[in-house]
Amino acid sequence: CCPEMYFQPTSVEEIRGVLALARQQNKRVKVVGGGHSPSDIACTDGFMIHMGKMNRILKVDTEKKQVTVEAGILLADLHPQLDKHGLALSNLGAVSDVTAGGVIGSGTHNTGIKHGILATQVVALTLLTADGTILKCSESSNAEVFQAARVHLGCLGVILTVTLQCVPQFLLQETTFPSTLKEVLDNLDSHLKKSEYFRFLWFPHSENVSVIYQDHTNKPPSSSANWFWDYAIGFYLLEFLLWISTFLPGLVGWINRFFFWLLFNGKKENCNLSHKIFTYECRFKQHVQDWAIPREKTKEALLELKAMLEANPKVVAHYPVEVRFTRGDDILLSPCFQRDSCYMNIIMYRPYGKDVPRLDYWLAYETIMKKVGGRPHWAKAHNCTRKDFEKMYPAFQRFCAIREKLDPTGMFLNAYLEKVFY
Repeated sequence: CCPEMYFQPTSVEEIRGVLALARQQNKRVKVVGGGHSPSDIACTDGFMIHMGKMNRILKVDTEKKQVTVEAGILLADLHPQLDKHGLALSNLGAVSDVTAGGVIGSGTHNTGIKHGILATQVVALTLLTADGTILKCSESSNAEVFQAARVHLGCLGVILTVTLQCVPQFLLQETTFPSTLKEVLDNLDSHLKKSEYFRFLWFPHSENVSVIYQDHTNKPPSSSANWFWDYAIGFYLLEFLLWISTFLPGLVGWINRFFFWLLFNGKKENCNLSHKIFTYECRFKQHVQDWAIPREKTKEALLELKAMLEANPKVVAHYPVEVRFTRGDDILLSPCFQRDSCYMNIIMYRPYGKDVPRLDYWLAYETIMKKVGGRPHWAKAHNCTRKDFEKMYPAFQRFCAIREKLDPTGMFLNAYLEKVFY
């Protein structure tokens, strides 16, 4: 990603100046947040705007439990400020080194059938369009734009501020315990009802599953973290063995089973403030895919993925396949639009930065996801085009009409978005 010019504005007027220059020189513009998305959704060879200096908290309304922030604030910086006011976000993704404007734009999610993607916590936002107009958007003002802009893909304009609905600060207890794929899939509804934030990790080339429950608690903070097991074994030894497996791919199945036995074969409990439980450290360089499928297709899709790996022993899959669940919404390009969803995330690590063969795994996974009606995570790798998205999203044409009205010259497009819209 090599932008021609790179801007770090500190005010709306500075951003307006960049857009005016872009119009004058017929340049494209992309806004970048935390840079966490493992795709080229924010890349450009034109002008890049980094929002990191527009990172203030503008207002905390303790009565409504709402916070208004500039779009460039990192969630990691927002959490301690919310703590001071006894507030929290009801749900978070795994990573907090992401901006408020970016995290909604790509449809970031976590898990919990009572909870939507993070963008469902947005109650208002302000948008600077290509011609320099500021739109205040909410369910009662510019409602149609609001319905589109909560998952904006960076193509509607520059998100300036975001107002988030919070909840009272809360503690979470995380309980992790071993199970099998058959048990979890046969009792999926029971697991979903037992835990507010339920997810599970399947270890490919085995029946092993690690079940993770996260629920409200009044217990004092406690941790089962251990440097030896978490880092010496769970990172350094694992990375070395994964590197060895790039020469001996048959080792991958053994590695998955061995590390489940080493690290996930017992019950663990952790308690802490919600944002400290929701987020965790992503230690490895990695390639990922993450698709949302109709929740009722969870068992069918996972068993088909398992059968594909069993039928093709040369195709190897690193652990885990992470499975999460999210409530449906009405956001036009949300992967959960009008349906409760299961997110199925696959991963291939890059030990010591080395690329590993993954294309056969990727293609087989995508084929299964499309077969069961899946929609890809906007921030992650996929091979879909406009024809695919027209089938996947009932409101795709509505979003396109809004985008063309707000950005008729395509100032905020790039190569990634051209595949989406053309």
